[in-house]
Amino acid sequence: MANSREHEAWLQELEAASRVKQRTFMDGIAGKLKRPRVTEAPAHPYRGAPDFWREMEWDEEERVQRFTDNFKSVGGHVVRLAGMEEASRFIADKAQEMSAHYILRQQESELDALGLEAALPEAQVSVWNSDPDTDWKARAAEADFGVVLADYAVAYTGSITVLSAAGKGRTVSLLPTVLMAIIPVERLRTRLGEVLTGFDQAEREQLPAGIHFISGPSRSADIENDLTIGVHGPGIVYAILVG
Repeated sequence: MANSREHEAWLQELEAASRVKQRTFMDGIAGKLKRPRVTEAPAHPYRGAPDFWREMEWDEEERVQRFTDNFKSVGGHVVRLAGMEEASRFIADKAQEMSAHYILRQQESELDALGLEAALPEAQVSVWNSDPDTDWKARAAEADFGVVLADYAVAYTGSITVLSAAGKGRTVSLLPTVLMAIIPVERLRTRLGEVLTGFDQAEREQLPAGIHFISGPSRSADIENDLTIGVHGPGIVYAILVG
């Protein structure tokens, strides 16, 4: 019992000494800044984004332009096309230009309209998770092109949002050498909060297995800040705005 009290008293002494050191340290910083040290937590009149930010909304053309500028600024490519037929032609032309032999796409009904199998008869076009006996992660790693349908895109940050599901494996957007992300213009939002709010309001059981934000090609830098493209993901990313 005595040892327990001694141990408790020792801990209290350590805490008191620590608090003295903390005050001395903070007082020293305040003195160098020539202002009194803040000792009470500041008031926060609101939580989350301020009203002016929540109310900010760009029209469609400005969203397209801002997204394009931001996505290109980090090395991505952006094209705007009228519909899926033009998107199919664009992907086929790029596949021929880059000698792409293996294309992997999500299992999405909207992507069926691309008709890539007919557009690229000389290449192998596979649909994610269409065969239960196939190692789809390995196939994604071998793919020249990955083709995905964006669930959302954000103009202010130049980001594409892709959700994971049974027919929408995350590796389709992460492992191929080139990523082709098709973005219906009506899915393009102004602010990131417009996308995140929906996830925040969803019940836990309704959240997707993965939520991925793509802002241009993969970029990595070492301790000397030498930039390398394409180490941890596609080195070439096309955002195809459709509509």
